[in-house]
Amino acid sequence: MSAVSHQTIKLAKGKHSSPSSGACVMELASMLAGEPFTDHPTAVSPAIAGFLRAYNDSVDDVRRQDLYAYAAKVVGTRTTPEIEFARSKRLQRFAHDLGRARGWTRFVLAGRLPVASLHEPIDPESAGARAAKSIHKHTNQTHAAVLALVDELVAMGGSCEQIAEAAPAISAVSEVAEPTAVGADSP
Repeated sequence: MSAVSHQTIKLAKGKHSSPSSGACVMELASMLAGEPFTDHPTAVSPAIAGFLRAYNDSVDDVRRQDLYAYAAKVVGTRTTPEIEFARSKRLQRFAHDLGRARGWTRFVLAGRLPVASLHEPIDPESAGARAAKSIHKHTNQTHAAVLALVDELVAMGGSCEQIAEAAPAISAVSEVAEPTAVGADSP
């Protein structure tokens, strides 16, 4: 049996003890960043990591594989507290907008936690997790919105040095990872 690498691993739900047992999107990002295998890589923005960890665990197996390329995109996104705060606010807005689209002014997340007000400060990792958990039903439309949101969060800032260090692995992932087409009738 050949060794598992960032090129052969399949994304799976949950936290894993090693790459041989699978990886979530953040564990793959830790591999790409050259860090120890963890779902909390230091090279990734806490807001983005919180969002992608929760989304990885809630989305179906087919759509989860689209996150493969995003593991590479998010390496090097950890940055200043100001940018993390801006990302947190954007994630809060995303969750708020999803709630409004469902016709609710306030809604309850898993564990009966109320959505934070847009004016309340919230730590970046929690903002990410809450935003992902605010997705009521996974559809092609919400999946596309999630991927666009991650692109937007990445564009808010990042360290060029961290990205350059991970460039060889990121390049390999970006070349092979294309979003999966899910049937139009798929939820």
